[in-house]
Amino acid sequence: MCGSEHVLNHDAVPAACFTHPEIAMVGPTEEQARERAEKEGWEIGISQGNFKANSKALAEGEGEGIAKVIFKKDTYEVVAVHIIGIHAADLIQECANAIQHGTTLQELAMTVHTHPTLCEVLDEAFKAGLGRAAH
Repeated sequence: MCGSEHVLNHDAVPAACFTHPEIAMVGPTEEQARERAEKEGWEIGISQGNFKANSKALAEGEGEGIAKVIFKKDTYEVVAVHIIGIHAADLIQECANAIQHGTTLQELAMTVHTHPTLCEVLDEAFKAGLGRAAH
């Protein structure tokens, strides 16, 4: 467009289902990620953050839900994120940006997430992938 070439990274395109609770995802499914890891020779890592440990979700009466992060164990690069819970469709954008730009769990875990907000569910999942989960 306008003389600039752009290649679309389909893994970085988020999707959402506006159900109750909301569901959002970016990147491949866990099964697809496992197949890709085996084919390409890297090991998959999985970490989670829970809405039941989040004060904002509890204040909203919406403590049910999880955020699952799939990453490459050797580089900690984010491969996919799946979220089920309140405002999942809003939360997935940070993850889509991370996949698009090759952001690692270390970089995401060292980024300040506003307190008290739902994005701390993702912060917990990022830290969990590094063995630094608080809950």
